[in-house]
Order: sequence, then C-alpha cells, then structure tokens
Amino acid sequence: MSLIVQKFGGTSVADTEKIRAAARRAIRAQQQGHRVVMVVSAMGKQTDVLLELAAGVCERPPAREMDMLLSTGEQTSVALVAMAIHDLGAKAISLTGGQIGMKTDNSFSKARIRSIDTVRIERLLDEGNIVVAAGFQGIDDDLNITTLGRGGSDTTAVALAAVLGADACEINTDVDGVYTTDPRILPEARRVDVISYDEMLELASLGAGVMHSRSIEFAKKFSVPIHVRSSFGDRDGTMIVAQAESESAAVSGAALTKDEARVTVLGVPDVPGISRTIFAAIAAQKIAVDMVVQNVGEEGKADVSFTVAGNELASTLAAVQSIVDQVGASGVTHDSKVSKVSVVGLGMAKQKAVAAKMFRALADAGVNIHMITTSEIKISALVPRDQATQALRAVHEGFALHERPADAKTWNEIKAETNVEADVNDVVSRLQNDALEALTLTDIAVVGGQARVTLDGVPDRVGVAADMFDEIGRAGIFVDMIVQGYDGEHGSTSVSFTIDEAELEDALKVAKEICDKHAMRNVRSAKGITKLSVSGIGLRSHTQVGTVLFDQLATADINVEMIATSELQVNVVIDSTKANQATERLKTAFADALS
Repeated sequence: MSLIVQKFGGTSVADTEKIRAAARRAIRAQQQGHRVVMVVSAMGKQTDVLLELAAGVCERPPAREMDMLLSTGEQTSVALVAMAIHDLGAKAISLTGGQIGMKTDNSFSKARIRSIDTVRIERLLDEGNIVVAAGFQGIDDDLNITTLGRGGSDTTAVALAAVLGADACEINTDVDGVYTTDPRILPEARRVDVISYDEMLELASLGAGVMHSRSIEFAKKFSVPIHVRSSFGDRDGTMIVAQAESESAAVSGAALTKDEARVTVLGVPDVPGISRTIFAAIAAQKIAVDMVVQNVGEEGKADVSFTVAGNELASTLAAVQSIVDQVGASGVTHDSKVSKVSVVGLGMAKQKAVAAKMFRALADAGVNIHMITTSEIKISALVPRDQATQALRAVHEGFALHERPADAKTWNEIKAETNVEADVNDVVSRLQNDALEALTLTDIAVVGGQARVTLDGVPDRVGVAADMFDEIGRAGIFVDMIVQGYDGEHGSTSVSFTIDEAELEDALKVAKEICDKHAMRNVRSAKGITKLSVSGIGLRSHTQVGTVLFDQLATADINVEMIATSELQVNVVIDSTKANQATERLKTAFADALS
C-alpha cells in the first residue's frame, strides 16, 4: 500500500474549521488506498503568542526552556487534528517529535536531525491509524525537547517521507504551488507544474517563501517528490523533483531579496589567506553572508564585496572593522539601500548569452547594476532598492516567465519517463551513521584550461554591463563565471569573466573594443587558471564549507583570484599549477561529507 506524508502549516490549521478541513483531506487520502502520516504546525499565530508570553516573564529566556515552550504549539495542533479525525469516523493518533522517534543534536532552537526510528509509526499505520505527527520538534540524547528552527515542520515532513519511503510528501499551504516569482509582487507570475530540486533550492535561498531550503535539501538527498498545493482547494499544485519543467527554457524563475546590505573591503593585499581572515571574523558573529564577490587584484590589491541581511549590517561592519588593520585594507564602504534580483534555471548552464539577456532587460528598464555574481544555474545582480520591483518585473518579462514553455512537462509525464523512487535501504543505512542531516558534497571539481578577462574602470551607470555582454555574446564566446564588485567612492568598478582558454584572443579583441567605447581604464587577462568548485547539498545550512575551503587554500599558500557563491556551489579561481594540490587538500578535508 502506498504511503503519503501530508504537511499542514499554521494557516492551514488556524481555526477549528480549518482543522476539520485538514482532517477531511487526510481521511480522503486514506479512503483512496494510501497510508497517511500528517505533519502539523502550530495553529496560526500561536507561536507568536508563546514568544510574547516568554518575553513577558523573562528578558533572556534559556534556550532549552524556549524549546520546551514553543513545542507546545504543535502538540496542541496534533491533538486537535486527531480529535477531528475521530469525530469524522476514522482512526488517528497524535505523536510528539519524541514519540515519533526523532532524535536530534542538542542545539536548542536550531537542532539538526540525527536519526528517526520508524518502528512505532509503521506499527500504528499497519493498525489503520492516520498518524498525526508534531512538526518542528524532536528530542536529544538526554530526552530534552528540541526545535528545528525556521521551516522546521517542512523539514520534519520531508525527513519522515524519506525514512518511510513515502510515494510523495504533500505540503499543504496557503498558496496553490510554486510560481515563477512572488505573485504578491508581480500578479503576472505563472504557477509551474514542475520545478527541480536545484532550482527550488536556489529560489528558497533567495527568499521564496513557499518552502525552506533545509527541507529541499532532504528531498534532493533522498529523492523525495514534494507536492506543493493549497489546503483550501483541489488544484494540482507543483511537483518538486529532480527534473526541470522545460529542457529548452534557460530560466525557470526569478526572485527578489529586498532587504540586502552591501559591504566592500577595499584594497586588501592580493595574497593567500585574506578571504579566510575576513570571513572568519564575520562567521564568529554568526552572521550569514549571501553574495560573495572577490575580483582580480590590480597592483597587488583587491576588493572583496559581499552582502548580508539589512538588519545585520551594523554587526557586520563592527566585525570587519576589527580586522581592517590585520588584513591591511585601505578602507570599508557599505550601502544599506540595495536589493538583489536573481534568475534561476537549469537550462542556463547549456545556453549562451543568458547573462547578457538579463543585463539588457535591466538596462532597458533603467536599472543600474552594482554587483554581479553567477553560478551554473543562477545569476544575481545587486540593484538600488528603490528600483527593486522594477528590476524584478524587467527580468521576469525579459525571459517571458509568464508564458508556459512549449516543451513544458507535467509531473505524470516525467514520472513515466524516469525512475524517481527513493532507495529506502540507502536511507536506512545513512540513518545508522547519524547522517540524515549531515553535509553531503556531491563533487569537488576542477575546470581547467580557462582564461580570465578583466576590465578595469567600468563606469557605474545603467547599460554598461548589458553592452559588454551583448558584444561578447555576439562574438559567440561562452562565458562561465562573471564577477563584478563595487566601489561607489570612485564611480567605477571592475568586471571579470572566465572563458575557455582557446577563446582568449577573440575575447580580448571584443574587450578592448568595449574598453574604448566606454572609456574604461584598461583590459587585463590571464591564461592558466582553473575554476575549483565545491558542490553539494546543505552548503547554506553548513556554513563551515567556505571557511574550510579558504583555510585549506591559505594553508597551502594558494591565492584566490575570484570568488562566486550560490546555494549549491562555492566557486573560486586559482592558478592552474596549484589545481591538483588544492583538489587533494579539499578532498581530504571534506572526506566525511563526500558522497
């Protein structure tokens, strides 16, 4: 008999009528022949109420007691849902996180799942029950109640689907699927039938609120199909699986991260170890860094730019200022009024001029670009915050995301073509090693035979990036990494891009024409460089990856020329003569995480 895990968020169980509606949906699935596990969040705003209560009695509540308190929200919900199911004539039993056998570490408020014992759930399902499990919580080795942090109920649902070998994990929420962008910002956004794990991971990291990236990591790792649908209707929704909706479309979605802040460390010596020192100081303050851009140094100096959440700017500046003298930087600049617009798509890795198309769309809309960073399936540009919505609409229209691609496939078509069943034995074996939520690296790879072109003195004005990459695209040159930092004090910046070494001569010819057209300062280039990529699942939630990478390279006296990051990869450019040494060091350092 097939098994379905159904997750219901807080808005889906916000009152008694919605609780009964959720109960009816679970009963209907059981009547259709499925075994059903429900994962339920706290009702509506109940978590906020509990937080207010805690603040009223204690200025700094102990983390353990906060987890004890917040876990009661889900316990209320599961009991009420089980009661509703009984009242509607079916069998159900409610279970806390500890009762479903979810073991975590002891990191209160942000615990990681270590293992799940499914024996009790399986027995209860075999007895004809709908199992109603509390999301967001587990227990540690000392039987303390722990909570999983933001998106915890999604994480619980997908983890249970993985260990139980479920046919699908339904995420019942207040939206009817995944859209090409936030429909609250752009009403013309289109609901997609299918989106890939990788695309959804990138979109989730960019603030797409449908699901938290941690739950997508689980699904990708254990091949769990996720069905995002509305709690309040029967529309099909969106399937999140390994395949993309379309093979021809370069871009599947666009996202806006509105509240960003940019920090640039100016004039640091272009020597090994600088990036490690800068980002170690920030990591020590538990600040999550988003876009990271290090461009090629000029006259022995380089600029390092990165973005953080706007509310963490002050803490970030304090951390950076504390190491300015240590790294020999000439200064620090920042901008608190910027936003990040991004496009995501598996197809862009195989198509030329995708970046040029995005930059042209922004230029035509009169939007200036402050920073650029790219990965294989994502391009991000930092733009003025007062132009953020304008920028999102421009790229959404530029890639015609409101239109369904001609070759778009439904979930049933993809399922018929591929084997998407998870290997339950593989999941169980990894559980025995407490590896359910461990960092999983899929590859440490080098792309050799590369060259780099850098344009210095690029004017900070609308349309320059579009002109540059339009010309490069017309020349038929395939660009890999693109990095643009930011130096608002001088009214100009530098842009670097990597290409196949065989195309360097053609690229330099185009670059010099661009340099003359826009009165840039000069063009530089280099052969014999290699892109080193660390790819995997959980790079954002396991923040030590970047620190370990920079530490290993610095210890080996290997200089980093360029940096670009994404949800799925950390990319650096280094001298090709150091590539083998760097790869071996990283494979040793990450041996436990390599799959």
